[in-house]
Amino acid sequence: MPKPLVSLVADIGGTNTRVALADGTALRPDSVRRFRNAENSGLAAVLKTYLAEAGVAGVDGACAAAAGPVKDGVATLTNLDWTIDLETLRHATGAAKVALLNDLQAPGHALGHIAPEKLRPLVPGPQEPGGAMLVVNVGTGFNAAPCHETPSGRLVAASECGHVNMPIRTDADLRLAQFVETAHGFPGVEDVLSGRGLERLYHFVTTGAGAEAELSAAAIMAAMDAGTDPLAQETGRLFTRLLGAETGNLALIHLPFGGIYLVGGVARAFTAHLGPMGFAEAFRDKGRFAGFMEGFSVSILEDDYAPLTGCAVYLARNFG
Repeated sequence: MPKPLVSLVADIGGTNTRVALADGTALRPDSVRRFRNAENSGLAAVLKTYLAEAGVAGVDGACAAAAGPVKDGVATLTNLDWTIDLETLRHATGAAKVALLNDLQAPGHALGHIAPEKLRPLVPGPQEPGGAMLVVNVGTGFNAAPCHETPSGRLVAASECGHVNMPIRTDADLRLAQFVETAHGFPGVEDVLSGRGLERLYHFVTTGAGAEAELSAAAIMAAMDAGTDPLAQETGRLFTRLLGAETGNLALIHLPFGGIYLVGGVARAFTAHLGPMGFAEAFRDKGRFAGFMEGFSVSILEDDYAPLTGCAVYLARNFG
């Protein structure tokens, strides 16, 4: 029996980079380390430090998932001033087999390799075996990736859908779009449905209430959890409605009858609030297609290491 591929895998977010080792598709949980991006000059420095501290001389393969578009073997991060290419991975790790994925492609490849207890149902519905699936990331940024099973293996398509127009359903939503478009000159989904988006929503809600205030996303979540700030609760309900609406939009675009999976730190932080604050109702609020929306299930993927597992699965499938 051939020896499994020993690989180094990395998940590069806007704030932190996590690095681990894997044997074939199996991640070594005790090998995971987190690095703050602001404290490092680039990915090469992170990987070299990791290998030196782990006492690893070399690996067979290396794969990184980057929070930004990947084109022609080059990843440009959306919320971080790093540019990463395949040669960077080769030089930093000594691996002959290297790959770069978009940050949403990685958990897409991990589906099917996630422990059942790490999947929390949010919206009940059928899950068609072999059907298309959709991964939706809600974290430092917002993005989604459809997953399709093909005769040659799983295809996980990259996208940058966090930068399309935010959903507008009401007059208040239109006012919100005008309020947030000052950030980048355009009211994108990410401007209202990311960590920084939550902060903008709180600013919008408090301004509308005549009590203008700004809080960090962490402070808003803490206030919601504690139930001490009615305006934080209103912010949470607005966030939930917008997230449900946009997830429903993506469901109609991609028809993921195999299931929809929410990932990312903000999605996990909202786990206890999404149901009570009306996610399912907003998800299915599609007029005459409301009944059709009952054909989709939504779960929260609570495995923080899913992108790392996805990188390992991708390497094993393509180079193992």
